[in-house]
Amino acid sequence: MKTLDDRLIKHVHLLIRRYPTLEKIQQDIVDAYLILEECYNNNGKLLVAGNGGSAADSEHIAGELMKRFKTPRPVSPEFARKLKEIDPERGDALAKNLECSLMAIPLVAHEALTTAYINDVDGLGVFAQQLFGFGRSGDVFLGISTSGNSKNIMNATVVARASGIKVIGLTGEQGGELATVADVTVKVPETETYMIQELHLPIYHCWCLMLEDHFFGIK
Repeated sequence: MKTLDDRLIKHVHLLIRRYPTLEKIQQDIVDAYLILEECYNNNGKLLVAGNGGSAADSEHIAGELMKRFKTPRPVSPEFARKLKEIDPERGDALAKNLECSLMAIPLVAHEALTTAYINDVDGLGVFAQQLFGFGRSGDVFLGISTSGNSKNIMNATVVARASGIKVIGLTGEQGGELATVADVTVKVPETETYMIQELHLPIYHCWCLMLEDHFFGIK
């Protein structure tokens, strides 16, 4: 396994202890995490998409990254001071309540944009269009597809690769076409859709815990 410090590898060990079936894909889970860590180290962002239950997972992941998951993420003293200088009353409350974010955009969440594009242009290009608009070189696209063959996810991977955006696939055991183009594909060892989804959640929770520990934990 590529080396992680003890603070981070403990999260992977806990994941495997709770879900022993994931041990066979442990390295893929770590490799995907390292892509995310590199992205955020370079001020990039995560763009996430999926369909159905995986659309809900996309929003769930963004929610864990854009605010605290377990660890407090206070704003810097410098930013807190600026807030208070601008508005002593509101600034004081904001300084206490704002939490630092790891930027994550769920591409399933923009109803006006997505429905307009689906209606006016191309239903299967809706994630690709958003990647083209939001994405920048150095970002990461996380495509969640239990089959690995979702057409709108695959269209998005083409735009991602053309834009210098790394691709992580989160799929079922077969991996599908997504596994042939992603930089890393985490293929959970299940073939039934709901069982695949049940294993996706602890994996992305593990990533979120590791990222939070790395960027906001006590060194």
